Amino acid sequence: MSVFDHNEFNNHEDVVFCHDRETGLRAIIAIHDTTLGPALGGLRMWPYASDDEALTDVLRLSRGMTYKAAMAGLNLGGGKAVIIGNPRTDKTPALLKSFGHYVEQLGGQYITAEDVGTSVADLEEVATVTDHVAGVTSLSGDPSPATAWGVFQGIRAAATHRLQSDSLEGVRVAVQGVGHVGHYLCQYLSDAGAVLTVADIDAKAAGHLADKLGAKVVHPADIYGTNVDVFAPCAMGAVINDETLPVLKSSIIAGSANNQLAQPHHGEALAAQNILYAPDYVINAGGIINISHERPTYNKKTAYAHIEEMHGTLLDLFRKADKANTTPEKMADQMAEARIQEARQHARPAAA
Repeated sequence: MSVFDHNEFNNHEDVVFCHDRETGLRAIIAIHDTTLGPALGGLRMWPYASDDEALTDVLRLSRGMTYKAAMAGLNLGGGKAVIIGNPRTDKTPALLKSFGHYVEQLGGQYITAEDVGTSVADLEEVATVTDHVAGVTSLSGDPSPATAWGVFQGIRAAATHRLQSDSLEGVRVAVQGVGHVGHYLCQYLSDAGAVLTVADIDAKAAGHLADKLGAKVVHPADIYGTNVDVFAPCAMGAVINDETLPVLKSSIIAGSANNQLAQPHHGEALAAQNILYAPDYVINAGGIINISHERPTYNKKTAYAHIEEMHGTLLDLFRKADKANTTPEKMADQMAEARIQEARQHARPAAA
């Protein structure tokens, strides 16, 4: 099947397939749209079951990055990269450098950063062969705390809108995934007085965090049916699907994971169940906002103050969606597309 015929192909500007026999690199870089600026998006490394699964993921994720930047008001476009492989066993400095050479060949059209399966140290390896890297120690460092700070602001906004509470004291939150972002989010929520339930495929990590914060641990398969106010998916995508929808008991879904809805119609299904959904690419924009402050000189206080504006952004989104009698994700798409279209109109040369 041609890439152009792929279900997730959405007028992407460029899709680059990267292969290096010597290092074992098998990667895909997808650049969705650069109308607003160069494409920024993380480098994910994952043991995909098939090449098509990897292509589906990178196409969806890159489109989400375009909309994320647009909704965050940034002059950046959307891109993403995936390396097919197990990050625990297949990752090597040579493989990361090989990937960096492909990024360099794009001449700044794509800027890479940390994502699932990669770390700041990995990106610093990439940065030895290309300057088109964000989120390394010499700039703003690990974007995970910033992403979590944005999600925390989004949960506050969702609680204000749905629970009519400006405080998270006593609000019950189930966090799925306590990795980079989930760990920091749990700390922010705990500090705000939320009652936490956590789950992770790494039982040891979940247990350690639970002991630290006084959280309850449940099996990963049981997190969906936990009786809470907020369900925060912070692991992989497509967790809102035909199997999980019937067991959900939360009134809000707000987390950092990308592509949480397995299919677009699952957003409508959430609305039918009276569950408020904070669109993933809006609520998890804290990392990209933080990165946008890296140059010329990074100031954490300024960057985090910008991220805190996400509270107002999401409140505005929820209210507009209610007024238009539509779902938050559809309203977010409309708002993002409107900004991109306006930029295209201004970029067009005047008619002779």
